[in-house]
Amino acid sequence: MRESTMTGLRAKQKADRNRRILEAATSLFRDVGYDCARIEDIAERAEVSVGTFYNYYENKGDILVATVSMEVEEVLASGKGIVENPPATTLEALQVLIDQYFDHSLVYLSKEMWRTAMAISIQQPESPFSRRYTELDGRLCEQVSMLVQKLQLRGAVMPGIDAVAVGQMAFNNLNMMFLEFVKDEAMTLETLKERVARQNRPLAVLISPKIQ
Repeated sequence: MRESTMTGLRAKQKADRNRRILEAATSLFRDVGYDCARIEDIAERAEVSVGTFYNYYENKGDILVATVSMEVEEVLASGKGIVENPPATTLEALQVLIDQYFDHSLVYLSKEMWRTAMAISIQQPESPFSRRYTELDGRLCEQVSMLVQKLQLRGAVMPGIDAVAVGQMAFNNLNMMFLEFVKDEAMTLETLKERVARQNRPLAVLISPKIQ
């Protein structure tokens, strides 16, 4: 029992240090920019040694992509409640879930940081952090499909519709629009949400038993 308690304590301490490193890095990236941020300064903000930093991450790119994964994990957790008890109509349910994704997107990362993280994940697809990012992106897609399936069980989506494929279509579109958003510094979150809601409207009409 004592050994188990010690193991659990070490795991918690490790998780706490990792969280401190992630939060220190993202705040420094915002303050001075990704390119100007130094690992020594990240370690100082996180109150860990540089050697400890390298126990967790090989470079700044790893930590940036890991921050994306942290953000997506939190989004998935928040989306779970929406999927379990979604709004009554297809359009409203899609909008609530997708808006929740978008509202969380700039909590840890700026648009510049998103662009850099996306480029790193494409350039280094086999790194463990890039693979984790890709896996979580797939889980977001699955969550949208689960929402459509839930709505279908409720009768808000026609029985003959392929709910998984519809969810994939909606996710692919929101993902593409998010790429446009991070590329355009002038675009606001509200503009992004309005455009995606407009694009989802005809889809919702097509898959619903009646116009909603």
